[in-house]
Amino acid sequence: MSEAVLMQWQEQGQPMAAPWQSEAGLPPPKKVQLADDTLSADAAYRLVSQGTALLWRGDFHNARQLLQALGRRLEKKPGRNGKAEAALAPRDAFNRHRLAQSQRARLLGMLLIQVEAGYRIPLRRAPEVVVACAEVLGPERGAFVISLRELLGLVSAHEWRKKGVALAALGGARIHPHYGVYSPVRGEYLDLVAAAPLPACAVAFDIGTGTGVLAALLAQRGVAKVVATDMSQRALACARENLVRLELAERVELREADLFPPGRAGLIVCNPPWLPARPSSPIEYAVYDPDSRMLKGFLAGLAAHMEEGGEGWLIISDLAEHLGLRSREELLGWIAAAGLRVLQKHDIRPRHPKAMDPDDPLHQARAAEVTSLWRLGAI
Repeated sequence: MSEAVLMQWQEQGQPMAAPWQSEAGLPPPKKVQLADDTLSADAAYRLVSQGTALLWRGDFHNARQLLQALGRRLEKKPGRNGKAEAALAPRDAFNRHRLAQSQRARLLGMLLIQVEAGYRIPLRRAPEVVVACAEVLGPERGAFVISLRELLGLVSAHEWRKKGVALAALGGARIHPHYGVYSPVRGEYLDLVAAAPLPACAVAFDIGTGTGVLAALLAQRGVAKVVATDMSQRALACARENLVRLELAERVELREADLFPPGRAGLIVCNPPWLPARPSSPIEYAVYDPDSRMLKGFLAGLAAHMEEGGEGWLIISDLAEHLGLRSREELLGWIAAAGLRVLQKHDIRPRHPKAMDPDDPLHQARAAEVTSLWRLGAI
């Protein structure tokens, strides 16, 4: 194991230090001040805006309320002009939105909680977080400091994992996402995979399986064997757990791989991240694909891994096109350059709430978005 990164601060005139925990890989803050229930939200906002992190020593519920108050102050941050933002070009609106998200995450991440060995929080009214932390950080861990926002994220992920997401495409069965593994909450792309005509094949590949939902769907549709790949150990563990729960583990082989497993298949399915941008947290790797690396890699290697007469299914939204991040011509050019042709394209409109929210910063692009299943064959 690599040596822990320490966060340092002063307390009662003495130098203190503890290992720093950040799943996003952020460095520990350099300026740290102790804070408790006597600190007002306005004072806290001034401090975090100036780069001072707050190590909380008060009531845990009050810390949660303070985090919410900081979030409200960020929403009211002066200098925003709704009409001016609406007039921005889609790409500029997206870049501004991403910058605002990054700044918001950075400032809200400045409220810190110290966790003792055994995942105990030594604060009044602190919740039990042992199971939630152990699922992500391991069963045994010494004391550390973590942002309250990230800690609450671990707890929220545990609840999602416990409850699961019911999916109509799986006959109402539930998929249970793990922390850092994208939840299949956008069910329209599953509807596409459930309805597209299956080519005759004994083996299918699921590239970038995540929760294992597409592998499960293919197996339920009658594919005799599915080989599902992912680079993430968390994703593979998540997929394995879901497939066992769905009683499909014997028909799905999980492999750690960057894109393709060895061999060929009659059907190769991939749902890559839809937007060519840089992720800033583990969960965003399922949404943002820097320089379209996974999309390009899938297309470039598809023909070499398809059986004769086989198909590749690319499931992707055109949101990047509406945001000016990628053109349709670029996508078609990559398909042609890979020695592929479009056999058919199946489309569906998104049903998620943001597509109908006029106050969303990217509403214009989201309202025009279409999700497609591109059926590709070799030339």
